[in-house]
Order: sequence, then structure tokens, then C-alpha cells
Amino acid sequence: MNIVPCLSWVKQGWVSQEPRRVLIDREDLKRVIEETKHELDEEENADEDDGMEDAGIEDDSKLKTNIEADDDDDDYIASKYGLDDYDDEDEEDVDPAGGFDKVTVFASNDDDPYITDKREDQSDDEDAEIQVTDNIIVAGRAHEDASQLEVLVYNEMEQYLYLHHDYLLPAFPLAIEVMQFDVGGAGQTGCYAAVGTMKPTIEVWDLNVMESLEPAFKLKGVSKKNRLKKAENMGHRDAVLDLSWNSVVGNVIASASADFTAKLWDLNNLKVVTTLSHHVEKVQCIKWHPMEAQSLLSGSFDQTVNVYDCRNPESAFRSWNLNGEVERVVWDHFSPMHFFASTDTGQVFYFDIRQDKPLYSFKPHDKAVAGICLSSQIPGLLVTTSDDKKLKVWDVQDSKPNHIIEKNLKINELHCVGCCPEAPFVFAIGGEKEARVWDIRESLKVRQHFLSRMPAKLKAECEGDEADISEDSDCGPTDAMDT
Repeated sequence: MNIVPCLSWVKQGWVSQEPRRVLIDREDLKRVIEETKHELDEEENADEDDGMEDAGIEDDSKLKTNIEADDDDDDYIASKYGLDDYDDEDEEDVDPAGGFDKVTVFASNDDDPYITDKREDQSDDEDAEIQVTDNIIVAGRAHEDASQLEVLVYNEMEQYLYLHHDYLLPAFPLAIEVMQFDVGGAGQTGCYAAVGTMKPTIEVWDLNVMESLEPAFKLKGVSKKNRLKKAENMGHRDAVLDLSWNSVVGNVIASASADFTAKLWDLNNLKVVTTLSHHVEKVQCIKWHPMEAQSLLSGSFDQTVNVYDCRNPESAFRSWNLNGEVERVVWDHFSPMHFFASTDTGQVFYFDIRQDKPLYSFKPHDKAVAGICLSSQIPGLLVTTSDDKKLKVWDVQDSKPNHIIEKNLKINELHCVGCCPEAPFVFAIGGEKEARVWDIRESLKVRQHFLSRMPAKLKAECEGDEADISEDSDCGPTDAMDT
């Protein structure tokens, strides 16, 4: 198994050109190993006690429903990412905890009997340096026996994509959100990646620190032992399916969960400040407005999309019914009163938040639209990806979706897509096999169709050039197969 279910671009300049390396001594490493094993043992014991706990909650139907649904979440992830197929091939169960409990880790190479050469590897500082022209992609990757957060370096001019460093995750990654903020108001702005997994706790990793064994901090979920406690200011009780950072406020992140709720967190004190319980099924996706600090979108398995005014979310919200489970939501940053929503039935809807019905809808795919992304700078340029293995490029300007090109990237089902902030035609895609980056200007049709909307520099690069790689070529996208 080798799946990239989620990824996110990092703006140039957010990550230090020379990330720091963590110097880990033996005692710290042993402590991390023991703490991890202790957490895994606690979860295993909590699972064994589930039957007794369930017997005592018959007076709370909603909480009981959430707990009964907990066992269904592994099945949901297995179905969504095709993990059942791997079970059939290997005749082994896929471990939603990422397999960390099966990994034997030693605090020193001297303690590892399998290492006969005890010399420490010498790192190359030049390899670790990030160039000014580099872009960073943060991707979640799941293997059969482990999950990790990868920091990939992409350079548009040199056309390379490689793994810079990574972090071990406790469970199958489901969502990544990159943030830049000043932790605790200490006057030092950092770059962080928040990660949602099959576990209820959100881990936040410092991207400027290499070889770290622990996240910078955690937004803690409710353990299985304490999940019968009811409190609005507690963390999630189930898997975290999506995350969205409020770039306007800076210290707030929203999370969507399989526990039927969305939560707003204050990153200064690592606490929940608001719980949104409007949905009656798993909350699959969530997105803050790019310019309005109070406006938030959420989409759910209950086939509804909600928009909230988070200054008073209980009364100031609006809801729309769709004809399928909501896969993704995204604001139209070129038209701030509008947003897109995609479903598991292959449809995409475009809404005006002031109106009761969608302005238009279309069906770009026959299967779930797992990825939907607007170009960072080109109005009307929309990219969709799907379980049908295809990436499609659309022109949605003037409310008339126009299909431009499509491509099978040959990485099987496509789970996510994101546009480079600085390069409006460069998209990163996560699939069943790997992460890929594709500059869609390699398609003559794309260049010709969007030429009039390009910034002057890009237009000058593309005018009169009709000899580039077409959309039918096999050698277009840059991949990270060796990561």
C-alpha cells in the first residue's frame, strides 16, 4: 500500500531556507518510544472495555449513536481509499494506527542488533538548504505498516521534486493544513502543518525543524476512556477528516470530524472555543473564507452544506441540500460571495450564499469528486480530480462550465489536488501510488484558452509556442516516485 490522501502547498518564504535539525539524546528518544507504546496500550484497553461502556449510555441517544458509529469509521476509510483491496492481496488487516505499534524502535544504533556498522551518517547541509525559488509541498503518505508527513521540494524552473524530510505519524493521514502564525504571541512567526488522522487528536508539526520525533504541539481529542463525558469545549471524539486555518485572524483553526461536529480552536491556548453541531452525520470538509474572518463553510455526509457567521453560529447560518455526500467545499476567491461544493455522485455545485438554490451544477466525473481547486491567479480555471483516476481542467467563468482537457495521471484514484500559490498553472495531485506535480500549460489547449487571462510574464512565455508537450503525452507531470 502506498497512498497520498492529502497534501498542501506552502507559500514561498514561509519555511526557513535552512531548517533546524533536532539533536535527540538517548533519554529523549526512549521517553518518546515509551509514551507512544503507553498510548497504544491505553487505546487497546479502551477497545476491550467498549462493550461495558456502551451498556451504560442508553439515556443519551446521540452520544450512543456516535459511539456505535466509531466502529464504522475504519470501514469508511478502507472503502474510500480502497484499503480492502490491499487486505485481499496480503490477507492482513490494515492497521488504522499506521502500524507504529508493530515497529521496533531503538533509542540508539548501538542498541539495534540489526545494525553492524555503528558509524553515524554524516548529513549534507547543502542538500538540506531550501532555495529561494523552491516551493514546498506537505503531503500525508500511508504505507501498509506506517504513515508519515512528507515535506517535498518542488522547483518549477528546474523541474525537480524530491523528499526533503519527513515525520512519523500515529495513524492514517486524512487532512493537512499549513499555517503561519506566532505561537503564544512570542514575537516569532513560524510555519506549521496541522495533521488530521484516524485519531481524534490533531498534531501540529514545525516545518522548520527536521528529524523531529514529536509534533510542536497537539490539539487534543477525547480518549476512548473519557468519551462518555459531555462538554462542548472538549476536543473531537473521532477521526479528524478536514482542517482549515483562518488566515485573516491567524490564531484560529477549524476542524471537521467523524463525530458529527466541527470545532474552532484557539491556537494560543490550544483549546476549543466553539463546537458546531448542526450536521447529523460525519463532517467531511470545512473551509474558512479567504477574506472574511467570520465566514465558514462545512459539508457533511448528511448531504448538506452550511455556511456560518461564527460570531453567532447557532442562529447566523444557512444550509443547502445536495443530492449526495459532500466531498469538498471551496470558496471562490475571485468572487467572495460564492463557493463550490462537490459530491460523491460526481457533481459540482456553484452557490451564491445569498440565494436558496445553486447558480449552476455540472457532472465532471462519474465517481466521487475527491478534489476540486481553483487556480491561485487565473479567474475561472478550475481543476477537478476523482476516484475515476482522471484530472480534468474546466473554464467556469460566466457560470458556463467548459471542459478544456482531461488526463489520466496513471496513479489510479486521485484523492486530492492543490494549486501552487506562486505558479497558477502548477497543480499537485495525491493518488493511490504517489504525489505528482503537473504544469498544465504543457497542454496547448490550456495555453490557448487561458492566454488572455494570464499575467503579462506568463503570457510572454506562452505566446507563439505550439511545440510543448501536449496533454496526451506520458512524460508531462513530475512525480515523486522515489520518495
